[in-house]
Amino acid sequence: MFDVLSEKLTRVFKDLRGQGRLTEENISEGLREVRMALLEADVALPVVREFIQHVRERALDKEVLTSLTPGQALIKVVDQELVSLMGQNHEPLNLNTQPPAVILLAGLQGAGKTTSAAKLGRWIKENEHKKVAVVSCDIYRPAAIKQLQTLAGDNDLVWIESSENEQAKTIAANAVDIARRQLIDVLIVDSAGRLHVDNEMMQEIQQVHDALKPVETLFVIDSMMGQDAVNAASAFNNALALTGTILTKTDGDARGGAALTVKQVTGKPIKFIGTGEKATELSPFYPDRIASRILGMGDVLSLIEEVEQKTDKDKAIKLAKKIKKGKGFTLVDFREQLNQMNNMGGIASLLDKMPGMQQLPAGVAAQVNEREFVKLGAIIDSMTQKERINPAIINGSRKKRIASGSGTRIQDVNKLLKQFNQMQKMMKKMAGKGGMAKLMRGMGGQLPPGMPPFK
Repeated sequence: MFDVLSEKLTRVFKDLRGQGRLTEENISEGLREVRMALLEADVALPVVREFIQHVRERALDKEVLTSLTPGQALIKVVDQELVSLMGQNHEPLNLNTQPPAVILLAGLQGAGKTTSAAKLGRWIKENEHKKVAVVSCDIYRPAAIKQLQTLAGDNDLVWIESSENEQAKTIAANAVDIARRQLIDVLIVDSAGRLHVDNEMMQEIQQVHDALKPVETLFVIDSMMGQDAVNAASAFNNALALTGTILTKTDGDARGGAALTVKQVTGKPIKFIGTGEKATELSPFYPDRIASRILGMGDVLSLIEEVEQKTDKDKAIKLAKKIKKGKGFTLVDFREQLNQMNNMGGIASLLDKMPGMQQLPAGVAAQVNEREFVKLGAIIDSMTQKERINPAIINGSRKKRIASGSGTRIQDVNKLLKQFNQMQKMMKKMAGKGGMAKLMRGMGGQLPPGMPPFK
């Protein structure tokens, strides 16, 4: 997400930093580029105009123009304005009410409401430690109710039955009664997708809203729809009094216009973003962290949180002790590290949050191939336990069997074994006296196996 915008803004600010000093002329020239970058990212024109005006006024302030590092001072201004545009602070869910706290999800067809209902339920269960139930009021889409029931089972959420033969408002009222009797803390209600110009369907969602009296009414937006979704959000907000939005499918959107527009258009905060298809890939929306990523400064706080939440600390400690004692680093350990990385969204997700990725040599980040890591895992999975612990026993016939079992070539198996031997040597250096310092000197700027070298 924001790849195109981030690349363009990084180039603009690099040029400005190269200027001896900032003037009204080069600021105007830079802001023209910023304006074009925002429009290409599908940010609404009125929002772009207001944003550029705010930045221009602050950039021409004496404090910025006379700064010892005027380029950096301007980046700081843009960062602050981006944060302001997206909502200033993270807005948490309001669950402080007499149980059950009801959350209604509304939106257009295909926006990802049903999967978001399950993701949100799982997030609340794991992070707020509450008993969560879900119910579907989608009586139109074939198998919509069954889909949510399956997702509820997969994510250990309480499922409340509903039927396509009932009215949506009846389902909603009954669900609240059932949730109250079952001592449910939070009830998430999935509604049918509807167009904001369909008066009959909009009346139905208003009736559902009246029956539920939700503490949170969240509009689910497909980020790839850009302006269409934002305009619909405004119409839904007029009909339902939204409390916030969930931005979905951000992993497939390189522009990010919806994220930069929806708060300004609706006046309601983005509360969560969906970053992938997995049930765990829903994250709270932090405007300051997103602004930092747009400007190529990474998102270290989110990276730390992901490491804490999605990695097995006990296994990490055991591996660290093992390396420290100089015991062999095996392919079993390497496979575990690949699994941990996959749990955090893969290498692309990690790189996206790393500071300075925009400053990598041209094309390096693009060369990182997620499929290479999948291939490494498949090769290791095709080995016997004995081979993973002692790769030295892998001869020609074993390589042929492993390649056949993993759907790869013998050359791929050889490449993995060579990379693994290099990793083992690194681990041995770490185990020795002054190990980390020696290791860093010896790496010579190399990236881990599977990633392209710097040129």
